[in-house]
Amino acid sequence: MTTAATAAANVQRAAAKPFYFNTSADLLRITKYKANSLTELLNALRECPEDSIFQHTFRTLQEHHFLREGFSNDFAHWALTDCNEPGLAEALAGVDVREFTSVADLRARFVQILELHAAEDATAFARPADETFYFCASDIVVMPTSFVARTLHEFAEGIRGVSVHSIHHHFIEARLRIKLMSNDFSQWLHEDAGLTDAARAVNRIDIYTATLEDVRQQIVKILERALT
Repeated sequence: MTTAATAAANVQRAAAKPFYFNTSADLLRITKYKANSLTELLNALRECPEDSIFQHTFRTLQEHHFLREGFSNDFAHWALTDCNEPGLAEALAGVDVREFTSVADLRARFVQILELHAAEDATAFARPADETFYFCASDIVVMPTSFVARTLHEFAEGIRGVSVHSIHHHFIEARLRIKLMSNDFSQWLHEDAGLTDAARAVNRIDIYTATLEDVRQQIVKILERALT
């Protein structure tokens, strides 16, 4: 089959299952865990629920893009601004969430960093912080949109048309549901549309440097290549 014929087939071929574009709203809640020192942060990190770890890393990426450039998670930001520990902050900010396929492993990495720094400077860990760190999590309210994709062409149109909240829901939120390994878009492209290369390309989009609009445009470009 020629390249043009293959592209035409991709456009017209129905996927095994349709993709239903949803959107969601986050209802932020404060958990029972909080920290007034780095020692308390370490203890709370060992026990807090997984969705709180996810909240302070994956869910806050967009906020850090615009408000706290240079810090990839809330733990690093607090270590610097409220504990005046730039070395620790840098180590916490250096954790690349893309390297982890489970929240448990991500938690273990943060705990390890804090334990190492506590062993080096116990005094700093006992010192009161300027402000309390409150461990938060989100309750997600999922809502359907009017976009449904049964073919790759309809999927591309859906990506172009949905709100950034829908992009966030399927590209970021989904990672907690499927244990950080992928996202809803890549899952559908691989499992239902049979486009493994496109699925991998979407999953490789850098969630650190890309805003949600950047993510949308990069997905569209990947799909356009699959359609031509």
